[in-house]
Amino acid sequence: MTMASADELTFHEFEEATNLLAETPDAATTSRSDQLTPQGHVAVAVGSGGSYGAEDEVEEESDKAALLQEKQQQQPGFWTFSYYQSFFDVDTSQVLNRIKGSLLPRPGHNFVRHHLRNRPDLYGPFWICATLAFVLAVTGNLTLVLAQRRDPSIHYSPQFHKVTVAGISIYCYAWLVPLALWGFLRWRKGVRERMGPYTFLETVCVYGYSLFVFIPMVVLWLIPVPWLQWLFGALALGLSATGLVFTLWPVVREDTRLVAMVLLSAVVLLHALLAVGCKLYFFQSLPPENVAPPPQITSRPSNIPLPPTLPQSMAPS
Repeated sequence: MTMASADELTFHEFEEATNLLAETPDAATTSRSDQLTPQGHVAVAVGSGGSYGAEDEVEEESDKAALLQEKQQQQPGFWTFSYYQSFFDVDTSQVLNRIKGSLLPRPGHNFVRHHLRNRPDLYGPFWICATLAFVLAVTGNLTLVLAQRRDPSIHYSPQFHKVTVAGISIYCYAWLVPLALWGFLRWRKGVRERMGPYTFLETVCVYGYSLFVFIPMVVLWLIPVPWLQWLFGALALGLSATGLVFTLWPVVREDTRLVAMVLLSAVVLLHALLAVGCKLYFFQSLPPENVAPPPQITSRPSNIPLPPTLPQSMAPS
């Protein structure tokens, strides 16, 4: 009778432990062969929710933090390909959003703060400059083709050198002007400590996206109406230069009024020189050698004898 009651008691204890484990999955059972609880009871250690393996989770989080810190410290050098790869890591929605921001400048809406957000890219500026150079060269040649259709006397020959001229001009402008602007602002930061200039890549990114508005403008220049071409050019120049001024104003306003006005005027003037230079070079009027020479009057054949001259005495007085 005693053995049967002991077995029943052990069975009930195991059943209670099983039910307890089913209700609390975070519970842990400890079974020790050398140290048993009194009367052979099974010890069940029940932890509070989330406390199971707390020490392991803390160690795991500390390891992750250490790995992240080590990864941040081991950034690739600027001479490696992986360093520049991060500047091309953008998706289509980001590029379209930045193009939209460059086309619609608004007062108080900073392009760097609202669109770049400390993540400048070189993907958009690179392809915008390449597209603009290609469109300039193609439309410059199409202008001569359309002129030849209107006037058959015009002789057209493909001008492939315009692709090279357009590429060199656009890329030099998109890189050298931001470099000079960034260097000047860095120098003025030493003079005026409150100034906080943008980084070089942010400046390049701003200039690259500001050139996008010239792409549709160049296509519209195919319309053979001079005053309409200048109107489209002035509109595109106004949008692009306004975006640059709104973006640079929060930086230069901490400087003296004279320096700020001279700097912004130089930015607008260089932008205007780029637009006017593209208009005059790629859409220039036809040079004289491209126009067929007018028909000349045929001279008298040399074998026809000239009439005899009158004697001096019969010459009319």
